Amino acid sequence: MEVAAAAVKGVWFLFRHPIPTRSAVVSLPSFSFSHKHKHKHLVGLRSFRCSSTAPLSTTTYEFSDGSSEVELRLNIGGFDVRSSRDLSVNADDTSLAIRVLSPGSPITLIETNRLFDRIKPAETIWYIDDDQLVVNFKKQDTDLKWPDIMESWESLAAGSTQLLKGASIYLVGNSTEINQKVAQELATGLGYTPLSTKELLESISNKTVDSWLLAEGSDSVANAEGAVLESISSHVRTVVATLGGRHGAAGNADKWRHLYAGFTVWLSQTEAKDEDSAKEETHKSVRDGSTAYTNADVVVKLQGWDPAYAKSVAQACLSALKQLILSDKKLPGKKSLYIRLGCRGDWPNIKPPGWDPSSEGDMNLGTQ
Repeated sequence: MEVAAAAVKGVWFLFRHPIPTRSAVVSLPSFSFSHKHKHKHLVGLRSFRCSSTAPLSTTTYEFSDGSSEVELRLNIGGFDVRSSRDLSVNADDTSLAIRVLSPGSPITLIETNRLFDRIKPAETIWYIDDDQLVVNFKKQDTDLKWPDIMESWESLAAGSTQLLKGASIYLVGNSTEINQKVAQELATGLGYTPLSTKELLESISNKTVDSWLLAEGSDSVANAEGAVLESISSHVRTVVATLGGRHGAAGNADKWRHLYAGFTVWLSQTEAKDEDSAKEETHKSVRDGSTAYTNADVVVKLQGWDPAYAKSVAQACLSALKQLILSDKKLPGKKSLYIRLGCRGDWPNIKPPGWDPSSEGDMNLGTQ
């Protein structure tokens, strides 16, 4: 399992790379300024993680996507800009910094280390048009529609639907509460339907999961949740919060058959102090086979938990899923095929129609 990691306020995400010989390291944005889209009101944004840069100035911009290129227009009328020599525009593969070279110290207009996707920096063109700075970027991936110049909660929520193509998202991990809180944020942002297997089980049985556990044990609850997951596996555009812990279906390797119907995200609490440690922790879990959660497509590592940061965790989920799908754009279609063939447990190596899972004996399906 090749993974990549990033951090946001003590949150790291890692994802299973579909190409075993490669791994990538990605990061969430570090930015802080106000912006304005065309025909939209001014919106204030704040940094998602601590940055070593100086506080950034307030400015406004307009953004447009022209298929093969994107254009950024910044208002610079309030600054003493007389020529291009008074400006600095530095663009890299996924980062951008624009500054006014004023006497004393430069004034930062925009600084982000996370553009919405990759650009061709050598082909960046910029010029002054009246009281605006115009910057044109050539996109690496011309098929991807950019909702905004940089990756943020708003742009990820708007842009993820084109990537997911209706595929559902399943949240797994030891905490039912965390799964539910983050699922609600994701569903709200994506316009998906939020589902909670805990709530569905309690509605069907007319008893709480806790009382069910005491009366019948964890195997009974896990089996019941497995049946619920089977019943909703053909649903599209849903975010499903599963039960946490060993009494949940996701905590059992033999009950992942219907979880593979969507993109799975493991929300994992950790005491790791940095992303390298978080990455090694996940690698160790995979090597040891200590938890069924390592079957997930995406791992999001959390330093502690505070419901106030549920949206930041949801952003990390979308950012990781975006990187995963862009590395293999066939994945959503493959998920759809897996559902159409009956969620037989043969993920990710889908067998031909007519294949009988029982013919494989007791092999552990759906793992690599």
